[in-house]
Amino acid sequence: MKRDLTRERIIGAASDLLAEGGREALSTRAVCTASGVQSPTLYRIFGDKQGLLDAVASHGFEVYLRSKTSLVETDDPVEDLRHGWDLHVDFGVRNPALYSLIYGDARPGVESPAARQASAVLAGKIRRVAEAGRLRVTEERAAHLVHAAGCGMTFTLISLPEAERDPALSLLARESTIAAVTTEGVAPDRSGVDPVTTAVALRAVVPTLTALSAPERVLLEEWLNRIASS
Repeated sequence: MKRDLTRERIIGAASDLLAEGGREALSTRAVCTASGVQSPTLYRIFGDKQGLLDAVASHGFEVYLRSKTSLVETDDPVEDLRHGWDLHVDFGVRNPALYSLIYGDARPGVESPAARQASAVLAGKIRRVAEAGRLRVTEERAAHLVHAAGCGMTFTLISLPEAERDPALSLLARESTIAAVTTEGVAPDRSGVDPVTTAVALRAVVPTLTALSAPERVLLEEWLNRIASS
């Protein structure tokens, strides 16, 4: 119990320092002074400075998500994807230092716990679009494109003086990205069947096809991946 309270106090102090002075303000000495603990205590709880940074990022992201009661899913997965984009951009613009802590240090194969949590939220939204038969590319491609476009737009807005932030920029980027990955605004194929969209939708439900054996599901998923990636 005492350890948990100490952990919360350290994270709270580090979060305040981050908001006031950015990542550069998060020296272990400054965090220890602000939280009233000795450095051995900090390292015992978080392991190292990266562990502390990951904990601060995860805490900030979770607090933000809990404050958004409008995250409840609707019966329109594409509209939910739009809403998720808006929340992502809003989070970054309102919390620039925290956003940079989560996404500003990209390294191959390395993803912070907070970034993984955000990726899981996005993947869930993309999966619902696929299950509805409204995704025109693979789930992986859609998730990567939405993530890349959303992060790029957010960092662009953060870099601009507040008075120069054009609210239409995010809207234009959002709709362009959604048009690229979903069937919204796309004229239907004359045959009435789009093989890629059909393959993506079926691939999303392969794990639930209990009539097939595990090896058969793996083989089916491989075939569907080839079609969806064509």
